[in-house]
Amino acid sequence: MNDKNKQIDIKDVTGAVRSHRPTDEGHIYVRAQKGQWQRLRKLMGWFFMLLFVVGPWLSWDGRQAILLDIEHQRFHIFGSTIWPQDLTLLALLFMVAAFGLFFITTFLGRVWCGYLCPQTVWTFLFIWFEEKLEGSANKRRQLDKSPWSFNKLWRKTAKHLAWLTVSLFTGFTFIAYFVPAAELGLGLLTFSASFWPAFWVLFFAFCTYGNAGWMRTIMCTHMCPYSRFQSAMFDKDTYTVSYDSERGEKRGPRSRKADPGQLGLGDCIDCDMCVQVCPAGIDIRDGLQYECINCGACVDACDQTMERMGYAKGLISYTTEHKLRHKETHVARPKLIGYGVVMALMLAAFVYMASSIMPMGIEVIRDRNQLYRETTEGLVENTYTLKIINKTLEQETYQLRVEGMDDLEWIGPSEVTVQAGEVLSLPISLSADPYLLSSPVGDITFVMSRKGANPDDRKASLQTESKFFSSAR
Repeated sequence: MNDKNKQIDIKDVTGAVRSHRPTDEGHIYVRAQKGQWQRLRKLMGWFFMLLFVVGPWLSWDGRQAILLDIEHQRFHIFGSTIWPQDLTLLALLFMVAAFGLFFITTFLGRVWCGYLCPQTVWTFLFIWFEEKLEGSANKRRQLDKSPWSFNKLWRKTAKHLAWLTVSLFTGFTFIAYFVPAAELGLGLLTFSASFWPAFWVLFFAFCTYGNAGWMRTIMCTHMCPYSRFQSAMFDKDTYTVSYDSERGEKRGPRSRKADPGQLGLGDCIDCDMCVQVCPAGIDIRDGLQYECINCGACVDACDQTMERMGYAKGLISYTTEHKLRHKETHVARPKLIGYGVVMALMLAAFVYMASSIMPMGIEVIRDRNQLYRETTEGLVENTYTLKIINKTLEQETYQLRVEGMDDLEWIGPSEVTVQAGEVLSLPISLSADPYLLSSPVGDITFVMSRKGANPDDRKASLQTESKFFSSAR
């Protein structure tokens, strides 16, 4: 199959039919809509919003379960602590998410935007406050056009106070993933929080208020890069919200009892409901548009209209270009399989690396001032600083030794206790009789073992290489 057959055809519909896009100075008055897809969207939105809100308050072994502690350069995720040395995991996680998004987009279009994107979830939440405080879409339009009065003042004030409250709570919750939630909450309530945490709470509150309250679809159409490049992943087998023009045209109003065939009309009664419920304010009947976020509001609105008219549902539906042309839809196609395979490989690599994270770490730093020194006893001595990291949530005791050269003497503690999450700097020295050394430079291995651990536990000990110098090279 050549590339021409894989791409969705672009149709010029300019002037073909009357467009119903909103023209009220660019403001979109979204009409409330119910239906199966809106119930699913709300259920998923509330579920993941609940996870977002509850996340910072979960506790694990007396510590905040999810804390991305940038200040101390460590991420606590339930029982695991991820240090800068383990940030390869973060890169892999982003790659899994990226290919997962590519896979879903190729298969189901922009369902991420319509059902899970925070911009969409918060936008619909803000619209809900509009409906409760200012009324339906038509009432909101009339209220905006009416002169200022007490009724308009209190409704507008209540709406913006509600928006600001949600925005402040959102900003606080987001920052609570980076600063301990209890500490941040107490600091904000008592006005004792330090400058930067308070600044970032207000900053993200301002962003939420602006994005969900004022900018809305501007974020999706002009600032989000996903809306621009997602079309590159679409093909004729991608499920998108589409209008069946073959069935719907020619549009026109009619009574319920009228036979559209005798009137020379299609099933579309030109009720404009699909446009009124669209959060992006587009007319899906104009064809596939990058503003469409696949939320399914127009599908529910059209299905309800078709049901009232006694017509079959599905005039607007989640369908493919091939299906609209009465051709077979190919789900298992090379591009989709490719995205899935890469995503699975990345996920497997992530799981492997996550399971291989050591609960401890050791770094050896040689004395930078001199390679070695001679003691008064005539011995050769090398100085090292051991950086010992306890990545667990409990106090641990480690035993230290050196391997690779039999004639070395350890000078310093060979057993240390490190608190949970602590980085301990331990200076030690190794000495040897130069007459017993066979080479001026020897390879040595520092071994750190967790005291009392099972010898068969592969995570019970850790090794790192270094050098022992007995003369200048």
